[in-house]
Amino acid sequence: MILNITIIIAFAVIAVILFLLEIFLFPGVTLAGIGGALFAIGGVVYGYYSLGMTGGHVTLGASLVVYGVFFYWILRSKSLQRIALNTNIDSRLTSTRDLGLNPGDEGVTLSRLAPVGKARFGNTTVEARAMESFVDEHTPVVIVQVEGYQVIVKSIQN
Repeated sequence: MILNITIIIAFAVIAVILFLLEIFLFPGVTLAGIGGALFAIGGVVYGYYSLGMTGGHVTLGASLVVYGVFFYWILRSKSLQRIALNTNIDSRLTSTRDLGLNPGDEGVTLSRLAPVGKARFGNTTVEARAMESFVDEHTPVVIVQVEGYQVIVKSIQN
């Protein structure tokens, strides 16, 4: 009987270890989490098999209490807060219309537009899309169209 109780406790300890591995090392549903669940269920099933109906009920009740206290402790401890992502994104995307760019404005490419790259218009640097397939670096361009967050340009022919 003591051997059976030891086996049940070993199942529970292995289940807790696998659950800890699942939480802290292998995020998502992995073999550690599935194995932890199988060991937790296996310990209760073994309790019913080896100790009878009353022993199985005691094993089930004790397991529910132990796992409940374990998960309550994990959720209330600072352990999860140390590995949790706590940053807030407070930036926003500025529309090219808000930058004061209009069709007909002239500028120069800072990188090759193939077909998208960087261009500067006055003191404003934006991502620009070429009407043609490619525009080389340091080529004068003119804005043809401003669509939301895209500036469509074409090279100025001399």
